[in-house]
This record gives sequence, structure tokens and C-alpha cells, in this order.
Amino acid sequence: MNDTDSPSALIDRRIAELSDWRGETLAHVRALIREADPQAVEEWKWRGVPVWSHGGILCTGESYKAVVKLTFAKGASLEDPAGLFNASLDGNVRCAIDIREGETIDADAFKALIRAAGALNMSRLRKKSQMTSE
Repeated sequence: MNDTDSPSALIDRRIAELSDWRGETLAHVRALIREADPQAVEEWKWRGVPVWSHGGILCTGESYKAVVKLTFAKGASLEDPAGLFNASLDGNVRCAIDIREGETIDADAFKALIRAAGALNMSRLRKKSQMTSE
């Protein structure tokens, strides 16, 4: 794989292809994820979905006609005091944030969710490694 096929380059291309509010929104949340968790890894999964991971999936960044959807893989296990989760609330694992045109996201609350997702992933990894070493 060369640099133009790297997940980060593919995400760059997706943002450029959108060339509207959805691209701007995806670029903005990407920057917030990088600020919140500099160790987050960018991935490209499921035929074109940007994914950010740290010890497991933090969130995905899907773009639809009317929303940019940020799905947190273990969102139901995260505290959301600012009430950012507004979609996919009926499951017991994932939760999502749908951002529509003209809406903004509370940057500090979003970064707190990213950090909490990373901490949850890492605590589960530590637990697994402790169980296998016993």
C-alpha cells in the first residue's frame, strides 16, 4: 500500500469529495478526535467508512445526504453528560451522534467522549490480558 492508499489519505479524499458541509463537518470532528486522542489510529473499513481506533474502535464517521453520523462502537457504556448521543439509542452497545447541516458539536464534550471511549477500550484490553496471564 502506498501513501495515496493509506487510510488517512482515503479519509482526506472522502472529505474533499464531499465538498460541502458534510466534508467540513467530517474534517472538524477528525481534528477533534486527533486533539482528544493523538494515539488514535485512522482506518478505512467496510468499503469506505472512516474509522478511528485506540485499543478498539472509538467511532466511525459516516456521511449521508442529511447527516454526518458518528457511531461509537461502545457508546452505550459511555457516560454522556452533555447529551451528545442523539441516534442509535435503542441498542445496548452502540450509540451515535447525528450532525445535520448548520449544527455544531460541543467540542469539549465530544473530546471527552473520545477520551472515555479510548479509556474503556484500553481497560477492556488490560482485563483480557490479565485473564489470559492467570
